[in-house]
Amino acid sequence: MPFIREEDRFLQNRNGVWRYYRRVPEAVAKYETRRFVRRSLKTKSLETARVRRDAFAQADDDYWHSLLVAEASELSGMPVDTAIAKKRYDAACARAMLAGFAYRTMGDLTGSLDFDDIAARLFRLKETTSPEQPFREEDAEALLGTAMEPTPKVSEVFQLYVDEISFDAQKQKSPEQLNLWLKTKQRSLRYFLDVVGDLNIGDVTRQHGLDYRRFWQERLAPDDDQKPMSPKTANRHIGDIRALYNDYHRHIGKEDALNPFRGLSFKETSDHETPAFSDKWVREKILAPGAFEGAKRDVFLIIMVLIETGARPGEIMNLHAGDIFLRDEVPYISIKGKKKREIKAKASNRRIPLVGVALEAMKRAPEGFPMYRDRSNTFSGTAGQTMDSRGLYPTDDHVIYSFRHAFENRMKEARLDFELRCNIMGHNINRPEYGDGGSMAYQRDELLKIAHPFSEAIFEPFDA
Repeated sequence: MPFIREEDRFLQNRNGVWRYYRRVPEAVAKYETRRFVRRSLKTKSLETARVRRDAFAQADDDYWHSLLVAEASELSGMPVDTAIAKKRYDAACARAMLAGFAYRTMGDLTGSLDFDDIAARLFRLKETTSPEQPFREEDAEALLGTAMEPTPKVSEVFQLYVDEISFDAQKQKSPEQLNLWLKTKQRSLRYFLDVVGDLNIGDVTRQHGLDYRRFWQERLAPDDDQKPMSPKTANRHIGDIRALYNDYHRHIGKEDALNPFRGLSFKETSDHETPAFSDKWVREKILAPGAFEGAKRDVFLIIMVLIETGARPGEIMNLHAGDIFLRDEVPYISIKGKKKREIKAKASNRRIPLVGVALEAMKRAPEGFPMYRDRSNTFSGTAGQTMDSRGLYPTDDHVIYSFRHAFENRMKEARLDFELRCNIMGHNINRPEYGDGGSMAYQRDELLKIAHPFSEAIFEPFDA
């Protein structure tokens, strides 16, 4: 088969005449009676054939895309009513091709200042009129680009965003991470549709953006006894719609579209911070023998690891056997992103020496914790209930994450090296990277300075 250059794709020459030849994509095959699209371009000129090919290819792309959007919208129970505009737009594309021109909108024509092209189109339009054949509006639409290009509704744009545009954001996520990501985006969409409605994306204005912000403003300071929403929650939902608008217009090549949701975030305050456990509380309450009697073994072990690593709960729950190095001279765990498990940030990839109660806990879980792998909500609920029912939270504000804050406080109070603290915690350092943060032996010895004393009796109920 001869090599076909990219500029000549979908072109075939039959007896000196060019034709458009293209396979129907499998994704829309069930809607098409044809396996291939075959159309004569009615020209022997390769340059003209390329122009007409481009018009047909664009029309097919638009049509097939509309089929996929309609299918997704119907499956989600959303109405589809862009068919009439789509047909009119496709007809304009086809008429432009037959006249020897590729369809361009009026904005494209005037913006490009291509006066030769504009003049040629006007002369061609004049040629189509005569005393017997008066001026036709559809010819002007085709040649001068005044046909109304349909814009999808916000719900349709969202489906395109999920199916195609946000591929990079989804490809590394685990099933649980992907489910959480999608639910959050869907919740933002529902809020927006409730406030503004399912408008065409091109009809969304700054006023709609202000209306949406006002909706959240009322929830940040409600008049009734309802609990106020946090600025962080409001900003996340506003940001989701802002990103949807930006990413869609970037996807269709209109990067200069002014975003109606720009600059509408609320200032976030740090009035409510997660409190840390005190050293006294950890040693006298949490590490007391019998404190976790009757608890689930893996929940107990994970909590013990959190105490002396400062890791995020999700990082410990999702350890695999290949991430746990108990036979090394300095035992440690390796926290890193995986093929189907996205990690918080590049700095989160790190190694943490195992000391104290964390080392003893990991010795009892050399394969990790499969019961809670990729099940963070299940662990959070079970661990929270375990701690709460045993009176192991000093206040109602303390949570499992308080172990991470307590660990960082201990490193600060012991005046451990700043970069070592950042490496252990997985925090970004705003400077060029040099070295690997020190040897594992050095890091272990530093962490031993802050390790809590404990009795191995705390493991006896679980070892039995």
